[in-house]
Amino acid sequence: MVKIKSAEEIELMRESALIVSKTLGMLASEIKPGVNALYLDQLAETFIRDHGAEPGFLGMYDFPNTLNMSPNAQVVHGIPNSEPLKDGDIISVDCGALKNGYYGDHAYTFEVGEVAPETKKLLKVTKESLYIGIREFKVGNRVGDVGYAIQNYCESHGYGVVRELVGHGLGKKLHESPEMPNYGKRGRGKKFVEGMTVAIEPMINMGTKNIKQLKDGWTILTADGKPSAHFEHDVAIVNGKPELLSTFQYIYDALGIITDEEDEFRHKNLQS
Repeated sequence: MVKIKSAEEIELMRESALIVSKTLGMLASEIKPGVNALYLDQLAETFIRDHGAEPGFLGMYDFPNTLNMSPNAQVVHGIPNSEPLKDGDIISVDCGALKNGYYGDHAYTFEVGEVAPETKKLLKVTKESLYIGIREFKVGNRVGDVGYAIQNYCESHGYGVVRELVGHGLGKKLHESPEMPNYGKRGRGKKFVEGMTVAIEPMINMGTKNIKQLKDGWTILTADGKPSAHFEHDVAIVNGKPELLSTFQYIYDALGIITDEEDEFRHKNLQS
């Protein structure tokens, strides 16, 4: 059952989402060749706790770490390890935080050093598809409208859209209804109403849409070993339209990136 949120609940969720946003922003300047994921994971746990929240993923379903860190051909749910990142890698960092009883949960795929042009394009298209999908998350539309928009855009670039892993509702639980696939048909699925809150998260592969799982029970890989990209935002329907609860602005500030991609979805009172 979909849990509709009040304006007050949405503001509490924004607090949690912004802790995740700030955590990813802090990590942005630390992600470079030679650094390992375990070190970044420890930084993130300390940062989240220092901001009055609990790591949202640590211990959930027995996951052993604060961050899901998934480099290169890993799609999602990678377990941080001590292997140094290399120049040319990409790495998806998925982070959760729990504060005031509500979760924030979003992700960004970072470039490590100088990345190949075809990989840069995968990241660009995947992130663009996130906002294309968010634009469809409004009163009167349905789950299939978001999925169709993401799928159509990514497949038009020749990429594979993962089927087995999906976005989700968000609130007092990390995973609430409805499921939010990155594929679908227009006009199908749950209808969107005022006060719905979801995590939309395209997981897009350079090659095949097919995936496989490592024996660790967590890590998901592309079946063909080609790179995968993953971007995720927390979004609420406010006054009939999608409004971001999370932001990549802290990442962009750290990396010196100037963009207006979030402006149409941004809360007018969002503060740094």
